[in-house]
Amino acid sequence: MPRSSCIACKELIDFPDELSGKEVDCPVCGKPTLLPQSRATPTIKIPVFNPGRSWARESTPTLVTEVASKLIDNVERVVVGKRQQVQLATVCLFSEGHLLLEDVPGVAKTMLARAMAQSIDCTFKRIQCTPDLLPNDVTGASIFNPKTTDFEFRAGPVFAHLVLADEINRATPRTQSALLEAMSEKHVTVDGTLHPLPSPFFLIATQNPIDHEGTFPLPEAQLDRFLMRISLGYPEFAQELRMLQNIQAAHPIDNLRPVVSATETLEAIAGVRSIRVDPRVQEYLLRIIQATREHESIRLGASPRAALALFRAAQAYAGIQGYTFVLPDDVKELAPHILNHRLLLKPEARIRKVALHTVINEILEQTPVPTLDR
Repeated sequence: MPRSSCIACKELIDFPDELSGKEVDCPVCGKPTLLPQSRATPTIKIPVFNPGRSWARESTPTLVTEVASKLIDNVERVVVGKRQQVQLATVCLFSEGHLLLEDVPGVAKTMLARAMAQSIDCTFKRIQCTPDLLPNDVTGASIFNPKTTDFEFRAGPVFAHLVLADEINRATPRTQSALLEAMSEKHVTVDGTLHPLPSPFFLIATQNPIDHEGTFPLPEAQLDRFLMRISLGYPEFAQELRMLQNIQAAHPIDNLRPVVSATETLEAIAGVRSIRVDPRVQEYLLRIIQATREHESIRLGASPRAALALFRAAQAYAGIQGYTFVLPDDVKELAPHILNHRLLLKPEARIRKVALHTVINEILEQTPVPTLDR
């Protein structure tokens, strides 16, 4: 059944197809609202970073497309004007990776995580990272029960489908390391006992790149476990005006309802794995990874984990658009978001004020793009 949101109270309204395009009274607030024309199958349009494509594809809406469309549209009710970033976050979710949001305070980093959690019918936990946070505060601990004279495991906040680690760089390295096993292997070990995490498991971490007082920079080993690092940036004037109008009566996050289930999310993740990646595209991907290890300005190149992350993200990126195979352009568009936190410049390159994004763009431009036959 088609669904729309009330213009006045923003509550979701389910309506039959015959009412499409008509004005009805909202069953919640009673105010009139105009229903949109129904669509047989929702589709999603992801902005193209590089307009020139080497190959044309026809989009065929699939389960991955439908789940992504519902999720992204619902999150955009709260996070206004950041569709590209919301789509990249969805790519991380469908790739079974983790997301690092790095930006100044007040640009909706935490709100993006909360909106994604409330859009999925799943468990959500928030960890507010501080210097006095201990590893057991994250993973949980074994507590002695005097009634049973036995130790019982009390799960920590990491045991949730979607976990927000707010200001992760304010936690000590000891506490940060408590997340390494969970991020990489999706389980934690406490007192020698392995405890699996729920599935899907998606960690979103935030950090402020400006204020470094009292922070502990993430080591390369932990940065490499984040599939992407993105920034939200300031909204445009019209978008910020819309934000003010949206919160006039109540904050949109308060009325946000789940639009997809955890089961649908798992099915979308499974659907992503069926997206075909031609051997020539795989070779193109690895040439980019190899070039980061051989570039004269780079001290630390991309790891094999980065290659796997780019491979899976390209599948998710193509699947969200409704495509059944990956193009070199998909790899090229996602590479900057996956490589920007994994590479280290040489000291002499920093002295010359060489920007990392310039080096990445140079590698992408110099790597030959394979031609795919029709």
